[in-house]
This record gives sequence, structure tokens and C-alpha cells, in this order.
Amino acid sequence: TNFSKNSFYLPPKPLRLGEFLTNYWTINIMNKMKRAYSLDAFRGYAILTMILSGTIASGVLPAWMYHAQVGPRSNFSFDPSIYGITWVDLVFPFFLFAMGAAFPFSIGSKYEKGTPAIHLIWSSIKRGIKLAFFAIFIQHVYPWNLGFESTYISWLVAIASFFLMFFMFMDIPVKKIKWGNYLIKLSAFVIGGVLLLNLPYANQKTFSLSYSNIIILVLANMAVFASIWYILTMKNRLLRIGILPFIMAVFLGSSTSGSWVSWIMEYSPVPWFYSFYYLKYFFIVIPGTIAGEYLKEWLTKRDNTQSVIPSRKLSYMVASVCVLLIVCNLYGLYTRQLVLNLFLTLALLFVLWFLMKKEQGVDITYWNKLFQAGCYLLLLGLFFEAYQGGIRKDDSTYSYYFVTSGLAFIALIAFSIFCDVYRCNKLARPLEMAGQNPMIAYVAPQLVVNPIIGLLGANSLLELFNQNAFLGFLRGVLITSLAIIVAVICTRLKYFWRT
Repeated sequence: TNFSKNSFYLPPKPLRLGEFLTNYWTINIMNKMKRAYSLDAFRGYAILTMILSGTIASGVLPAWMYHAQVGPRSNFSFDPSIYGITWVDLVFPFFLFAMGAAFPFSIGSKYEKGTPAIHLIWSSIKRGIKLAFFAIFIQHVYPWNLGFESTYISWLVAIASFFLMFFMFMDIPVKKIKWGNYLIKLSAFVIGGVLLLNLPYANQKTFSLSYSNIIILVLANMAVFASIWYILTMKNRLLRIGILPFIMAVFLGSSTSGSWVSWIMEYSPVPWFYSFYYLKYFFIVIPGTIAGEYLKEWLTKRDNTQSVIPSRKLSYMVASVCVLLIVCNLYGLYTRQLVLNLFLTLALLFVLWFLMKKEQGVDITYWNKLFQAGCYLLLLGLFFEAYQGGIRKDDSTYSYYFVTSGLAFIALIAFSIFCDVYRCNKLARPLEMAGQNPMIAYVAPQLVVNPIIGLLGANSLLELFNQNAFLGFLRGVLITSLAIIVAVICTRLKYFWRT
């Protein structure tokens, strides 16, 4: 080849294997991913830890393995004077946060397709009613709440109730009969209602609407009130946040007896379903909706561009700092090393900011949005920590709402890296599948796993796990794994419970 005096030729630089795989992933795989896998996995993590915290052996594990206010420090009785949080206290707020983050997908997408707001509001009310029925139904059919003379019958009724809920909450295609799916669901709900009214209950109790699963009942309230507020403020994020000071004002002013604010706090037309007290969780769900909007915006931008993803090394460093930040706050708040925790938090937040400043792109922009919101809420929660005596889950404090919401934003960065950007399937896929079927996963331990263990006569073997901390934790891992397997199988079969 002839070269001119003022020009030269360089052959193209060969791509190294890592660069080739990164570019291939970016162009051929990432652009095909439109589902928010990180949100599924985040919800799945919340469900998994919720099950684990309820199935580990009682009384043999360290105090930080239980709720901070219920553990060895209080002789396993509730003590609101104990402050701090443990990993168990993150379970419920993380699930509420994930619920709010799903609104832009479940509600916002329908609105964008032309569904009128009034129809969306009606759907939210129906969803809340179904969740309330779910809360009442499962609480009454838990085996320990049934009053049969034979525990074997109680276990069989629990399993039968589990299968009945497939007809209540799953869409069953019936092609030849018009409205066939609705007729099947209506029949299942009627059968379930008749069952509740005629079952014998332990301790000579009778059926009561007020006897329900409190976690699901709170979700039912959020499904109605938080959803409606989101529908009304989809185009006005500032107004959506603006309701929070008013809720705070009601809580703060309700202590003055005889005031109209205290009347708002105490009034309930349906006491078995609604209480203004439940609206305190707006402080977690509303920030979750903003995280969901960030996620949805990111998915849209990623589908429309071919931006090179951040380097694997940088991404994993960011994820590691996010996890370390959560662990640091759990340790510092639980052990009450508040000043040390504040400075460590500031240092780790600075490291996160510095790391994400190194590169640019769609992914980094999304992580920065999550970081900024999480940083603000976390620091706000730490500044609120001294108020109300200190952070605690029950009775929940404002510090608890802000800290847990901030940590949820930070956690979502790590889940985005592991589940959306770099698909770590062996770690993330089971969580994602469980997160896609949270209702099944939630009831599987008590309505499937434990009854089957009892019917097989293996209850005595479970008692062996209550001897020490290691076996006590292993007991929880075993039951949790079996429950997650049930949810994963149903997801693979496309058997989804929906409200």
C-alpha cells in the first residue's frame, strides 16, 4: 500500500473478548429487555425476607435477627421503648416501596393507552376490596386459627383454601362461555365466603370482618387511597408529594382531643377496613411512585438508544457501596452509635457520588436520580432520628419512614445493576419469579409448606431445629426455600394471582 507524506494508516484495533461481549450485550440483549426485572427482584427480596423473618426459630437467634422491639432485649415481648431497626424492619417498607414503584407501570401505562381516570379509580377500589377479602380469608384459614378436633383436618382445609384462591385471583380462560371467567371467580368468592361463615375457629371464636391479616389490610388501603392519589397527581409530582405534610399535620394535631383534626384521625365509616392511621405509609409508597417513574423513564430511554453500559468494575463497585450503606445504617441505628453512623453514611454517600461521576450514559443518569432521592430521604431520616425518642418500626416514627424509603432507593440501584444491566440470573431469577407472584409466595408457608410437613408427620423434625441459632436459622431457610419454590413453579406455569 502506498502512503502519502502527510497521511498514515492504522489497522482497526481488535476488540478484546470483554469489550466484544459488552458491546454484544448492549446492542443485542439490553435493547430487547423491556420489563423492569430489578423491580420484580426487589419485590421478591421483600417477600423472601418477609417469609424468612416469620419462619426462623423463635428465641434462639441473636437479637438483630428479630424486630428491634421484639427480641431478647425485651424478653420477646413488644417494648416500644427500645429504639433502632434490624433487617427484619426493612421488609415491610421495602414491599410498600415496591408497590408504589409499580404504579407507573400498572396504572400509568393504562392511562397512557387512553383509559379514563375514573375507570382507573374504580379499578383501584375493586383491587382494594379484593385485597381486603384476601386479608380476611387467609387470616381465618390459617391452620392454627381453625378449631377442628383433628389438626389433620385443619391442614387439609388450609391446603384446600390455597387451591380455592386460584379460582378467586387467577384469570382462567373459558372460551365457549361468555363471562365464564367472571362466573368462575364469583363462584369461588361465594364458596370462600360460605366457608368462612361455617368453619369452626379456635378458642370458640366466630367469623369477624375485623379479624384480618394486618399486612395485607395495609396494602389494601394503599391500593385504594395511594392509587387514587397517584391517579390524580400523575402529571404533578410536586402536588403528589405535597399531601405528606398534611398527613403529618393530622398525626401531630390529633393529640389535641376535641379538635377537628382528631376527628379526622378517629373517624372510620368501615372500621374493619379503613383507618387514617394506615395512611402514614404514604410516606413510603409516594416516594416509591417517584422511583417507579424514574425506572419507567430509564426503560424508555434505553429502548430508544444504544448507549454503552457502564463498566462492570464500576457497576459492581457502586452496587457494593449501596449494600454497605444499608448494612452500615442497620448496624449503627441498632447499636445506637448515631454520630458514627451519620459520618459513615456521609462518607459512603460521597463515595457513591464520586463513583457515578466517573462515567456517563443512560444507566448512570438513572442511578444518579435514585441516588439523589435516596440521599435526601436517608439524611432527612437521620436528622429526624432524635424526634419521638429514636427510630423504631412500632409505633413507627418519621425517622423510620424517611430512612427506610432512602435505603429503598439505594437498594434499587444495586438491584438495577444485578438484574437489569448485568443479568445475574442465578442470583436474581428466583427473586424475580417470586416477585411476579407475591400473593402466592406470601401464603405458601402457612397454607402449603407447613400443612404438608404436618401431614407427612415431619413436625417433630422441625422441632429439632429449635436447639441453637444455626439450626434455628436453617429452619427458616428451609421453609422459605420451599415457599419460594411453590411461587416459582406457579410463575413458570403462568399461574398468577392478581387483584
